[in-house]
Amino acid sequence: MLSRNDFIFTIGYDGPVAVVDNQARKKYGKLSTRELAEKGLFRAAYSSAVYSKDPVEIKFVAEAFSRLGGQSDGVISDADLPALERLFGVTLVDVKKSIFL
Repeated sequence: MLSRNDFIFTIGYDGPVAVVDNQARKKYGKLSTRELAEKGLFRAAYSSAVYSKDPVEIKFVAEAFSRLGGQSDGVISDADLPALERLFGVTLVDVKKSIFL
């Protein structure tokens, strides 16, 4: 399994190898899920929440993204969460190697 930082800054895969944005990883790698969302890095924040497997973090990121998108209340139901997975293209994958760009 990739480290947290490698996972949240993965921009794609080359076969069994994760391709990681090394510049973003170095700049934002120490931030928490909440801090990433507050900076507007929603894909990284969602990836961090998925990696932690914490439903509270996932819901926080979803609601923050929803508020930014103009929904009046920013409330997300559990039925909306799979759409975010597709939107951000984030799912846990068992990859052991990474390359850095």
